[in-house]
Amino acid sequence: MEQPRAARGCPTMRIGIIGAGMIGGTLTRRLTALGHEVRVANSRAPETLADLAAETGATAVWAREAAVDADVVIVSIPQKDTPDLEPGIVAAARPGAPVIETNNYYPQQRDGRIAAIEDGTPESVWVAGLLGAPVYKVFNGIWWKHLLERGVPRGAAGRIALPVAGADGPAKDTVFALVDELGFDPVDGGTLEESWRQQPGTPVYGKDLDAEGARAALAEAPPERPAEFRAA
Repeated sequence: MEQPRAARGCPTMRIGIIGAGMIGGTLTRRLTALGHEVRVANSRAPETLADLAAETGATAVWAREAAVDADVVIVSIPQKDTPDLEPGIVAAARPGAPVIETNNYYPQQRDGRIAAIEDGTPESVWVAGLLGAPVYKVFNGIWWKHLLERGVPRGAAGRIALPVAGADGPAKDTVFALVDELGFDPVDGGTLEESWRQQPGTPVYGKDLDAEGARAALAEAPPERPAEFRAA
């Protein structure tokens, strides 16, 4: 059983999650279990998240309210829905709060053609432009069930590593600490412009590698997008 941060004498964070699908819902469950204050939203009214709120103790809110005074914001929605987010939706977070995005571009399977990404813009750079804020790419390459069930203490054999791409600094340190607290080894994925190294179809994507293996896979990633992850 996870021990809440408060029980360990650690301060809680207010975390706003926009998106309550497999990854967003899983992070809601994991982060509330760790003692964080979570506000969660989807594209509909808060009442549609009543079951998740009752299960976890998270507060269901409208999407425009999720980031208000948040220490961390997580955006976890289908890539094609990003342009539909309200302008400035993450702007009400606390100064310096990292914005995490977990999205992936699946043109053939779900999202249709996004011209800028097809032309070579890394997925997360495109998202950052729409959000009007720097972002950190993480949680995009792990199956939701493993995110829910396979976090283990630091130093445990076979601990899964999760790449984190984004600008260096205190915000990235916060993201690293959050990944570690969830039971995974954070691995530096470079700048946001290098986040293509962990996009779908790359050697690290979906592989549950340890830290050494993840670093090697990031280094081996080719810049060309695989055919199955390009618009037909």
